[in-house]
Amino acid sequence: MGQAANESGAGRDAMRKGGRGHGAPAPGAVGGASSAAAQWERGSGAAQPMGAGGGRAPGRGAAAMAAMAGGGQRLCRRLEGETARAVLSAADTVLFDCDGVLWRGETAVEGAAATLGRLAAAGKRLCYVTNNSSRTREAYTEKLRRLGFPPSDTRHVFGSAYCAARYLRQALPPGAAAYVLGSPALAAELEAVGISPLGHGPAALPGPSPADWAQAPLDPAVRAVLVAFDEHFSYAKLCQALRYLLRGGTDCLLVGTNRDHRLPLEGGTAIPGTGCLVRAVETAAQREAIIVGKPTRFMFDCVASEFHIEPARTIMVGDRLDTDILMGNTCGLTTLLTLTGVSTLEEVKEHQESGCPARQSLVPHYYVDSIADLLPALGE
Repeated sequence: MGQAANESGAGRDAMRKGGRGHGAPAPGAVGGASSAAAQWERGSGAAQPMGAGGGRAPGRGAAAMAAMAGGGQRLCRRLEGETARAVLSAADTVLFDCDGVLWRGETAVEGAAATLGRLAAAGKRLCYVTNNSSRTREAYTEKLRRLGFPPSDTRHVFGSAYCAARYLRQALPPGAAAYVLGSPALAAELEAVGISPLGHGPAALPGPSPADWAQAPLDPAVRAVLVAFDEHFSYAKLCQALRYLLRGGTDCLLVGTNRDHRLPLEGGTAIPGTGCLVRAVETAAQREAIIVGKPTRFMFDCVASEFHIEPARTIMVGDRLDTDILMGNTCGLTTLLTLTGVSTLEEVKEHQESGCPARQSLVPHYYVDSIADLLPALGE
């Protein structure tokens, strides 16, 4: 993990990336992404970290974990046999992405629930980290229960909607509102922390001419524009977002949940992701958004500050190299790629052989075909 940034430097960075609202949080004790990860993130645009909290000093288990990870080298070895038993034994926390790792749509990955059940029975802390902003923490907890995963409570679920609300709660003054391009779930997470969400849902242009569009009423309480996945994204919303950002200048924050540019669907097709919407607002405003989701470390810092977890004893399990694995590597976690989702071993090999540090930062320590492959290492 990097060195802590000084407060004045963070202030300048926030002015470049999204603006600095009243009371915007200064960086905590944990530094930003590695230089390679920052290159991959197009200058990152990451939310300022909150600090990873406490945690005991690494013991023999953490040393064993580091050794089993190849002394810090990321070689993307298959995780099986004695290596799997040693790595899982050394960990006390496992972070899971959800879609493509635990389930596909409404169907659990075969053996996934049993694997998590054995991890929970072994005393491992299980947390869920997802860029999907279309569900609340409560909705994710209910889906885990419905698909047969071990009982969990909302404290263990960290979606980009919740993390965005958490960031804005720190960044905005009391009574501030946010103009939201996003789902009802995102609006609910904002309301839960006392921030009024405005603008979610369908919107129409306020008149027939550009002069009408540029004079639609603006709420004086809005101090941030928050961009997430929005099935009702429209030119009317883009106009209104730009007007709030122009009116507020750097005192109006521009925040995005993630930069996922494409959402893969079953059968090899895909739809545009949140990153496309973030880029549209950035282009109009000529400003880079603050990003709170993976691969930036803010989401991990939310988990770490909640549970005071130790990176050296934490495994990140994901199916995407450019989000799950990059965040895990950036934060000093042991990374495990599962091949039930988006990324492939062919992509890993291309990154390994590229000679590019930014691309090599996407290489995981280990891989499995499915997380059900971990069952033999977990015993009965």
